[in-house]
Amino acid sequence: MKLNHIVEVQQFRKKELLEEVFSLTERMERLDETGDSSLLLSHTPRKKILATLFYEPSTRTRLSFESAMKRLGGEIISTEDAPHFSSMVKGETLEDTIRVVASFSDLIVLRHYEEGSAKRASLVSPVPIINAGDGPGQHPTQALLDLYTIKKELGRINNLKVGLLGDLLYSRTIHSLVWLLANQENIEFYFISPEPLRIPSDITVYLREKDIFFKENCNLYDISSILDVLYVTRLQKERFRNKEAYNAVVGSYVVDKEILLSLKPDTKILHPLPRTSELPSDIDLDPRAVYFKQAENGLYIRMALLKMILE
Repeated sequence: MKLNHIVEVQQFRKKELLEEVFSLTERMERLDETGDSSLLLSHTPRKKILATLFYEPSTRTRLSFESAMKRLGGEIISTEDAPHFSSMVKGETLEDTIRVVASFSDLIVLRHYEEGSAKRASLVSPVPIINAGDGPGQHPTQALLDLYTIKKELGRINNLKVGLLGDLLYSRTIHSLVWLLANQENIEFYFISPEPLRIPSDITVYLREKDIFFKENCNLYDISSILDVLYVTRLQKERFRNKEAYNAVVGSYVVDKEILLSLKPDTKILHPLPRTSELPSDIDLDPRAVYFKQAENGLYIRMALLKMILE
């Protein structure tokens, strides 16, 4: 199937499209091992150019997109700190920046601090836009790599009990993954968060409409023994309106050794990273901790998406 803009995870509702993305992702992994040049973009008439336009900090997303493009034989142009190193400093609108950058590139990966910014960009861009995170809104490629990791580690994306722990209000990775998982079969959600950081109501309304089981205000200790997936996320400090609100909830949850003991032997612990105190480094060697594999999978998912869009 042909992909153009990737703005929201709801674009991947069709199971056939999801299966195609995952199948190509598996081929991208093999490319890394075998160097199969038939999968490269360099076979197109001219080298493709990817522009990464980031208005917020990023390590994994920006570098994995840039690495993906390089491994496919393409080129990159980049600004990792657009608020300071773009014409935004001079008052240029996002729409005008997109129009200009599009004239230099074949595809734009955009991260922006305003929810809905990727949609705005897609409405004016003559080249495809990939949403790499729009404020507290969505992060569709992260959700795809998360679901791919679950499939790879557990062998399925159906019949899952999924615990989501942390900042559920502002975490775009959580929002995107819930929307994507909600289209799978027999999924149960357990939302664990400080009271001020509960999952947004538009998501719970959707789950009720779809008659999908979910439970809010869960205590992690009460439900840890039944989970197939424990997805942890940090407090989104940069989203808080003031320091007092952040200080009121900081340190309110942590995956400690007692939690590890209560998890099933095959439970998988995911985290989009970066982490702070919620996920101590002393559990990294636990075989159920797959968040560094998860980050690596981001490279292969993004290689697959770039190839689908540019070819």
